[in-house]
Amino acid sequence: MRHLDEYRDGASARRLAAAIARTVSRPWTIMEVCGGQTHSIVRYGLDQILPMGLELVHGPGCPVCVTPIETIDRAHAIASRPGVIFCSFGDMLRVPGSRGDLLESRSKGADVRVVYSPLDAVNLAAANPDRPVVFFAIGFETTAPANAMAAWMAKKRGMRNLSLLVSHVLVPPAISAILEAPDNRVQGFLGPGHVCSVVGCDGYDRLVDRYRVPIVVTGFEPVDLLRGVWMVVRQLEERRAEVENAYGRAVRPEGNAHALRLIDEVFEVCDRKWRGVGTIPASGYRLREAYRDHDAERLFEVGAIETNESPTCISGEILRGLKKPHDCPAFGRECTPQCPLGATMVSSEGACAAYYSHGRHLESKTGDSPQRTQRAQR
Repeated sequence: MRHLDEYRDGASARRLAAAIARTVSRPWTIMEVCGGQTHSIVRYGLDQILPMGLELVHGPGCPVCVTPIETIDRAHAIASRPGVIFCSFGDMLRVPGSRGDLLESRSKGADVRVVYSPLDAVNLAAANPDRPVVFFAIGFETTAPANAMAAWMAKKRGMRNLSLLVSHVLVPPAISAILEAPDNRVQGFLGPGHVCSVVGCDGYDRLVDRYRVPIVVTGFEPVDLLRGVWMVVRQLEERRAEVENAYGRAVRPEGNAHALRLIDEVFEVCDRKWRGVGTIPASGYRLREAYRDHDAERLFEVGAIETNESPTCISGEILRGLKKPHDCPAFGRECTPQCPLGATMVSSEGACAAYYSHGRHLESKTGDSPQRTQRAQR
């Protein structure tokens, strides 16, 4: 706890907030990429203590939120097959597809199980050799090593009954897509600490060189995030664009060599569709040909998928940093954690869930909290 207390220290946070206020001379828009960072920002009200004109917007850093509805519908179709044991992390069970969610499939008789690690699926397959076991392998680079290990173990052990439905996505191509969009308004980024603990931060140099935007890799505690904001603002004010690592206690420039080797052994880069965003070239992982016997999308031919997205949900605009949850007319009304219209209200890393769980649905529809409105009036 002493280690955590250092990064939750109120006096340190106030000093950083004051330093940010002294540094800012014009409006800036900064995006935090990771959903875990979004929850910390909203939980501690960090966006509400920043000077007026400095805005934090929320990016596509929630893997559950960006899993395309077509893939979720394929998961439902596979889970409904007789004899299949379908395994997933808990958040995915409540993400709405075109016709309900995986919990609803389970209520209709599908054998859908919550697991806490992909190795749980390996153990299930070993314990049920006569039944196909499918693991829903989603996530950013952070979860890719563990999911790759499950596929590697299945191949090594000759476990033909274990397969993965893969929907892995990568952060740098998503940043590129945001910056190249004609309606982009993001000028700097807080980089995802957990992702960079796997892949390092050296790879972000290409983004900085191409787009001339500052990227500061940071952690998830209040002091981490405020320090990251301060470092981004300093670069913007000084007209610099660099990759800086503000999370040195967890991130090395070169990343985790063992994890990267395992990822490269099992996965290859592919185009990937993102929910609410569209297809981004070279933005995902898929299983290599050597692992084709463990590729659920190949093994279970579920046919053409006709999707049905909610016309009210604006999660795509939220994931691109164009709008915030309280801009959605359904937020906190038709769309709640108990009855979500979109994935951003379901996932523990979704922006809508963060706003709702910390009471932002009770605030005004202007997008300003009462604290910020009062500060503006003063």
